[in-house]
Amino acid sequence: MIQLIKNTWFNVAAFSLLFITVILFAYTGNYFILAAPFVFLFLATMGLNWKLAYWIFLFTIPASIQINFANDTMAITLPDEPLMWFFLLLFTLVFARNPNSLPKWWWKDPLVFVVVLQFLWLIVAVIFSKVLFFSLKLLLAKTWLLVCFFILPIWIFKEKKDFIKGFYLLLIPTLITIIVILIHHAFLHFSFDKVQKSMSGLYYNHVDYSTVISMFFPLLLIAYPLLKGKGIIVRGILVAIICIFIAGITFAYARAAVIGVIFAIMIGLALRLKLVNIVMPAFYGIIIMMMLYMVPNNKFLDFRPDYNNTYMHKNFTDHMIATFRGKDMSSMERLYRWIAAIRMSRDRPITGYGPHAFYYYYKPYAISSFQTYVSRNPEHSTTHNYFLYMLVEQGWPAMILYAILIPLIFAKCQKLYFKFKDKFYKLCSIGIAMVIAVGFINNFFSELIETHKVAALFYIPLALLVILDQKSKEESAGVAIN
Repeated sequence: MIQLIKNTWFNVAAFSLLFITVILFAYTGNYFILAAPFVFLFLATMGLNWKLAYWIFLFTIPASIQINFANDTMAITLPDEPLMWFFLLLFTLVFARNPNSLPKWWWKDPLVFVVVLQFLWLIVAVIFSKVLFFSLKLLLAKTWLLVCFFILPIWIFKEKKDFIKGFYLLLIPTLITIIVILIHHAFLHFSFDKVQKSMSGLYYNHVDYSTVISMFFPLLLIAYPLLKGKGIIVRGILVAIICIFIAGITFAYARAAVIGVIFAIMIGLALRLKLVNIVMPAFYGIIIMMMLYMVPNNKFLDFRPDYNNTYMHKNFTDHMIATFRGKDMSSMERLYRWIAAIRMSRDRPITGYGPHAFYYYYKPYAISSFQTYVSRNPEHSTTHNYFLYMLVEQGWPAMILYAILIPLIFAKCQKLYFKFKDKFYKLCSIGIAMVIAVGFINNFFSELIETHKVAALFYIPLALLVILDQKSKEESAGVAIN
């Protein structure tokens, strides 16, 4: 970077661009023009040292904000989404020039195999989509998410120092967003019904926010034993950060985030007891038994809500009580959409209706007796369950592949935990399992893997898991690992 700044031609180009930017801004008043110098600097950095550019990109993810334009019909997250476009272009050029740039060990990994199958089936679902334009947009977004978070990390995270650097580059901006939101929420008296207002534009909603910080939280727990011998001040700072994250999760007022953290701790314990491989089969077994109980003879109709007494509560305690009584609006709305999704899947079981199609077709399949006050769905939200989201929009193959992926991740984490001798990588393995566990629970009640902040915390750990598998083989072969 220093050499770049000292370059005469770079200075001339930079100051010329800055001068033109100021003139154009003064003439048009368009604030987007002010981004031009930063784009130039990033592209210059990318051309000289793309790995440095990637670290900068990683730092921008937690603090990126969504900007709506064209009468709120289109949106973009800044600054990370345009940066992903640049990295997608870079990868496309590199891969086109040298298809063997991806190492053979990467292609051979079972996790990579499943993720590649997911992507290929997504393409099939798009081809048969009933909303082709929206499906193509999602396919493009999924492409740059996978490139940036699942493929590029194999060239970035080479040594322990890279793992640590990535941790800090995500931690610092995430921590800042939590502090900003907590301060804003404090001025609103930490009101449950005003939690959405406290997001300060940093997150789309409190569910997105709670998912991100709850997924990152296990990494803080894993970091603590690694600080042994670092001094009481350093460990005290980490404890303070953990407390801030706990406050963020608590005042996000999202039930799935809390359940997710509890589930992650259970996964961590099960992994250390070599029991993690039975967790997901048991989970799936419970879900199947519930379906076998609810579906025959329309037993689920016995759980339909009382429309006049099912509403959003202003107090979180009342919200939780209403959840257990079946009188919480958000829980009943989930049932309303889950039933519609299951009934929809019968008509297009293989390819689904197409990515991003649920909203446009689900209402004729819904059962009116499960309607709530928010069933009009003005925000165009979807199934509120990632399994059903896959089922209705991409068909049974997509849902089955996701159902296979999660236990496969846990199994690999357990294998690596007991295979590694290196303490750092052992803790990384268990940390990844816990991050995915939190994400799994949050996505059981939502569908957030396609959003950029959650995608980063889902696919980067998967990429790291593939890298760790290779490192474990090197360690077993007697090769020194860093």
